[in-house]
Amino acid sequence: MTHPLAGKWRIVEMELWDREFIDLIGPGYIAFDDEGSGDFAFGAVTGTLDCGYAKASIHFTWEGNDEMDEAAGDGWAELQDDGLISGEIGFQHGDESSFIAKRWTSSTAC
Repeated sequence: MTHPLAGKWRIVEMELWDREFIDLIGPGYIAFDDEGSGDFAFGAVTGTLDCGYAKASIHFTWEGNDEMDEAAGDGWAELQDDGLISGEIGFQHGDESSFIAKRWTSSTAC
């Protein structure tokens, strides 16, 4: 069975950063698979995810880079009634930002 959050999601809003920063290198996104992993990219930040799944939510830790410096943290994502996901991405000993994302389609990539 496929988890309801499995797939790629377009980050459309973040608490700490505007859309220009979110899409600095390319369209900001977060993606989850059914195998307990995933990845994300926004601004100059990239990360791979190690996920734990609940019925309509995912909690994760991540490792990656922030402007080419090693970075790590944790976060979560939860399916909302309107079909969007809301969540938070946190940096170890640093910023935490909420986010909203919608399911990735060819029209949401832009």
